[in-house]
Amino acid sequence: MVVMARLSRPERPDLVFEEEDLPYEEEIMRNQFSVKCWLRYIEFKQGAPKPRLNQLYERALKLLPCSYKLWYRYLKARRAQVKHRCVTDPAYEDVNNCHERAFVFMHKMPRLWLDYCQFLMDQGRVTHTRRTFDRALRALPITQHSRIWPLYLRFLRSHPLPETAVRGYRRFLKLSPESAEEYIEYLKSSDRLDEAAQRLATVVNDERFVSKAGKSNYQLWHELCDLISQNPDKVQSLNVDAIIRGGLTRFTDQLGKLWCSLADYYIRSGHFEKARDVYEEAIRTVMTVRDFTQVFDSYAQFEESMIAAKMETASELGREEEDDVDLELRLARFEQLISRRPLLLNSVLLRQNPHHVHEWHKRVALHQGRPREIINTYTEAVQTVDPFKATGKPHTLWVAFAKFYEDNGQLDDARVILEKATKVNFKQVDDLASVWCQCGELELRHENYDEALRLLRKATALPARRAEYFDGSEPVQNRVYKSLKVWSMLADLEESLGTFQSTKAVYDRILDLRIATPQIVINYAMFLEEHKYFEESFKAYERGISLFKWPNVSDIWSTYLTKFIARYGGRKLERARDLFEQALDGCPPKYAKTLYLLYAQLEEEWGLARHAMAVYERATRAVEPAQQYDMFNIYIKRAAEIYGVTHTRGIYQKAIEVLSDEHAREMCLRFADMECKLGEIDRARAIYSFCSQICDPRTTGAFWQTWKDFEVRHGNEDTIKEMLRIRRSVQATYNTQVNFMASQMLKVSGSATGTVSDLAPGQSGMDDMKLLEQRAEQLAAEAERDQPLRAQSKILFVSDASREELAELAQQVNPEEIQLGEDEDEDEMDLEPNEVRLEQQSVPAAVFGSLKED
Repeated sequence: MVVMARLSRPERPDLVFEEEDLPYEEEIMRNQFSVKCWLRYIEFKQGAPKPRLNQLYERALKLLPCSYKLWYRYLKARRAQVKHRCVTDPAYEDVNNCHERAFVFMHKMPRLWLDYCQFLMDQGRVTHTRRTFDRALRALPITQHSRIWPLYLRFLRSHPLPETAVRGYRRFLKLSPESAEEYIEYLKSSDRLDEAAQRLATVVNDERFVSKAGKSNYQLWHELCDLISQNPDKVQSLNVDAIIRGGLTRFTDQLGKLWCSLADYYIRSGHFEKARDVYEEAIRTVMTVRDFTQVFDSYAQFEESMIAAKMETASELGREEEDDVDLELRLARFEQLISRRPLLLNSVLLRQNPHHVHEWHKRVALHQGRPREIINTYTEAVQTVDPFKATGKPHTLWVAFAKFYEDNGQLDDARVILEKATKVNFKQVDDLASVWCQCGELELRHENYDEALRLLRKATALPARRAEYFDGSEPVQNRVYKSLKVWSMLADLEESLGTFQSTKAVYDRILDLRIATPQIVINYAMFLEEHKYFEESFKAYERGISLFKWPNVSDIWSTYLTKFIARYGGRKLERARDLFEQALDGCPPKYAKTLYLLYAQLEEEWGLARHAMAVYERATRAVEPAQQYDMFNIYIKRAAEIYGVTHTRGIYQKAIEVLSDEHAREMCLRFADMECKLGEIDRARAIYSFCSQICDPRTTGAFWQTWKDFEVRHGNEDTIKEMLRIRRSVQATYNTQVNFMASQMLKVSGSATGTVSDLAPGQSGMDDMKLLEQRAEQLAAEAERDQPLRAQSKILFVSDASREELAELAQQVNPEEIQLGEDEDEDEMDLEPNEVRLEQQSVPAAVFGSLKED
């Protein structure tokens, strides 16, 4: 039973409590300033009526007014009590007053301020809420303002009061300048673009500013450009032109976008002619093709939009003569812009590298049909291009300039251009040499032969100060006298237009300067030979030989020796031999074959045969290994023609010793065939036996077939057995290569069944090694089944044995036979003794003597 009672205290006669409250009341009486006791009591009374619970809170706070825990719980409970009521209910005002009483003691507690401000925001009391936020900011230390401002800003953004919000944001930026981007976004959303542009400009100019969104300075600048260029009527306080042009100097890698932004600003402002001026300035100043493309496309789009707008206006209001003229003007302006694009693009490339020769030539080609522009372009090019920085050959500009005047019939101007070109300090001597050659060719084209000779002689004259050809410290004018290009042209002109002595002097001068090439030496010698100065031509060859080493001297020696033999033949044989010996001394093996063949031909035609054979024998040692086989063939052929076939035996033997296995095998076959033709059967068989040691039966079946045919024609049963024995022995030697055996078995099984898995149908899980083992066992079984039985060691004369006896001997087992398995199955079956074709002949009775039967 619940017992209601009243305290006997005279000061609080209105307090009513239940019997269960007595322990808590007694504890509080003993420890009335203990927060824990009050909290336990409050926790116990959570289910009590709200007035009773509020009364308990008020009692506790009266004794402990500075307890944050009590105030926090009390205020939270009071807010919860009015949560579902209408905001006009008087209970809200009581809760507000309760908060105000709490701040008398708890004005330094940000959590209570935040809860109170949020409570006021829910009530929709804008002015009271704003003033409360301001009171909170004044009451709290500045270190805790960061907790108040997020809620304050959210409150400001939640109401359409831009002026109030702007003032609040300005106060907030003094505390947190790095949050300027948030303020700028708010200004954009509230259509206060002028102040947004100002703030954004301030941020861009502040080098210490770090974006919270991770934006770079260029991205912020780009946002500023877009903002001020797209809203010219709303941004009045900034100088847009100065701002964007300042960005052009700072961000040189984004010129295209910035120029387009500036032009867009004037277009939106209605200043179309100013926008055209901006576009024209942009395409004349940008440095990259990317920026040029951006600006040009934007420019073309602007012109198209202007034409479309004019046509639309004219169609709506009716056409007048003035409108037609304006429309034609805009169309002409657009067509001119499109036609100028290649030239403008070329200008961009030349601004990137004004020393690019090829781009200057392309620029001239773009002015085709306009002589004045071509002349101005060439003049600008030769004045701009620095030969030491040029990309390409700068002399081609001078040559093309002169050719332009020449094509238009102004020879004097062309000569002046080329004369100026000869005084330019080019980087390479070859450039100046090309200019001098063009001077000569110009005169030749107009049949001024004497002038051409004079110019080239002037070019090759010795300068006052001589310098080496590759001495970069000296100007090219002091080094051009060593240019082979100029001397070669002068030599050609002297041969065609000059005298013998003048031409000879030019060639001698070239040799003295040591700038000749093997072709120059050969040309000089041929020139002397044409004029019947044979010994002089040979001296020219020798001078050239002294200038060069192998392999450059190869052509000179070949021509010299050929001409010498053609001239003297055998009349100066010893001199010719000396020349050949000099040529072969130090000759690389790569070039020795031609000289040795020429030397041997000389000895065959004019000298001694044994000398020729000695030359061939030296050649087989001197040439490259790849040429030795051909050299031995020539040697054998010539020896057979001169001395007869028998003289070639020693050559064959040496070739077999020296050559590789493949070529030695061919030599053996030819050697054996020659011995057969000479009737030397035993020698041929010995050659086959020797060659068999380098012939693997699995890869050289042609050799074994040839030997087999030889034994069938010229041998007997014993020789065939010996051949088979040698074959098995060689086979055993090569069978030690296990990998080769495995690959061969796979090859056989693959060709027979298609795939490895087909070797064991139905057993796809077996590995490859098991399949190989099965295949090896199968081949071994076939070999045992088909193995021919060998004859006993009993030997009979072929003439005395009948066919039946030979067959019987073939079925007998030879205990000395070597069993090698399946590798010789197929070949042995072809060579069984009972299949050997033998001729039968009756033996004279005198052969048997007393052994003859009656």
